Amino acid sequence: MGHRAGFVNIIGKPNVGKSTLMNVLVGERLSIITSKAQTTRHRILGIVNGEDFQIVYSDTPGIVKPAYKLHESMMKFVRTSLEDADIILYLVEVGMDVDEDDEFLRKLSKVKVPVFVLINKIDLEKEEDIKAKQQAWEAALPQAMVLPISALKSINLDKVMEGIMEQLPESPPYYPKDALTDKPEKFFVTEIIREKILLNYKQEIPYSVEVVVENYQEEESIVRIRALIFVIRKSQKNIIIGKGGAAIKKVGIAARKDIEQFLDKQVYLELFVKIKENWRDNKSNLKQFGYQ
Repeated sequence: MGHRAGFVNIIGKPNVGKSTLMNVLVGERLSIITSKAQTTRHRILGIVNGEDFQIVYSDTPGIVKPAYKLHESMMKFVRTSLEDADIILYLVEVGMDVDEDDEFLRKLSKVKVPVFVLINKIDLEKEEDIKAKQQAWEAALPQAMVLPISALKSINLDKVMEGIMEQLPESPPYYPKDALTDKPEKFFVTEIIREKILLNYKQEIPYSVEVVVENYQEEESIVRIRALIFVIRKSQKNIIIGKGGAAIKKVGIAARKDIEQFLDKQVYLELFVKIKENWRDNKSNLKQFGYQ
């Protein structure tokens, strides 16, 4: 067989570990990870290259019922991932019940490409519970390969990789062989800042926030970044900034450290907060923020 290449798309509900799995499979921290739902908003590609293969992994937003136009855009990423996949990794948790009336599960049963049902977080469950859940998923999706895994502990990921390599179609590479992702560095800067907001604020604040890099100036010894944090209400702006600017300073320090590690360069980071009412339901705002 000649060169093999394909899109291996990771799909599942919120908080099942899709971003953790993506990062481990790619070997780089491309997707942000928090315990909050809807952490991933975009479709993020991670590319693994070998001499005779290229695997294009795709991390997608968690499957939700849309409450805003933002969610509708996020679900478009999921639908596209179903349509262009060469292999689908459907990630679930051991504690999740198999809902045969689930609309997405019905769609998944009709796809024509190989499907792997990966039962994640098995390091947290008993052996008998894992076996029972594996049998339930095998009955619900008989065409799929069902594997219990732990993305965090890298349990059975070698078997996942073996299965992917067996099913990867013959094809020339889709991206240059030295490519790691299709996203620019500025995208990952915004994601790192948004991750720190998700980690440092509670309730509605993280879900009302979008981050945009307004200026990205790369010099020989330093990268100067000016980023805007958009919120939907003045009260949220006050919370983001905090008393005497303490809260936003904490976010900025944590984000700068991670950005420096990602870029492998010294970073000067400025953060500003602006109000953009109702941006989650505004088509032009969503387009500006990279949602289609």
